Amino acid sequence: MGERAAAGGGKWVDIAPERLPRWLENFGTRHGAYQEMGLTLIAADGVTATLSAPPGAGPAETVAELIREAQASRRLGLLLARKGAIAVGIADGPDLVVSKVDTHYVQGRTAAGGWSQQRFARRRDNQAKAAAADGAGIVERILLPEVRSLAAVVTGGDRSAVESVLALRHLAPVAALRAGRLLDVPEPRRAILVDAVAAARAVPILLKEA
Repeated sequence: MGERAAAGGGKWVDIAPERLPRWLENFGTRHGAYQEMGLTLIAADGVTATLSAPPGAGPAETVAELIREAQASRRLGLLLARKGAIAVGIADGPDLVVSKVDTHYVQGRTAAGGWSQQRFARRRDNQAKAAAADGAGIVERILLPEVRSLAAVVTGGDRSAVESVLALRHLAPVAALRAGRLLDVPEPRRAILVDAVAAARAVPILLKEA
């Protein structure tokens, strides 16, 4: 599904739960027979693969348990925010069952100085606050009523934009379910939200060379 560099060396790969057994077979073929140390695989050539549970999955101490938990159906909330765009949805397993996308104009930064720069900064700040308020309203309508049914809330986009949306006190139950990882997504659109469902369900695996 994709890979990204890992802090401290190695790389992360995201594998769909349904593809995980096949990925493990291919890992053994490429790197030789491997031993399981909890959720870490140590291959014959020294390459290691450490599996992590996806958002909302139950605890697992072995790879078999992780596969079972990752493949289990669960409902996830999604919140993608970047500048003046927001996408909110609910996924039931791999399917996006509820969604709402909205855009709100937020002026870009200006290189002007003096009073002009201050005026643009104030205008931009007001636009950003209005966008965050609108986004919070969407979260309130879509995620808050369903919060008891959600295993986790997966966020993506710009961290400050996401945190601005979730800053309101009455959205605390939604914020409490927020998964640790922030998905790297472009400006939210419905197609991006659909892709985010797969990313949210994926099993992150940290690969490191010998």
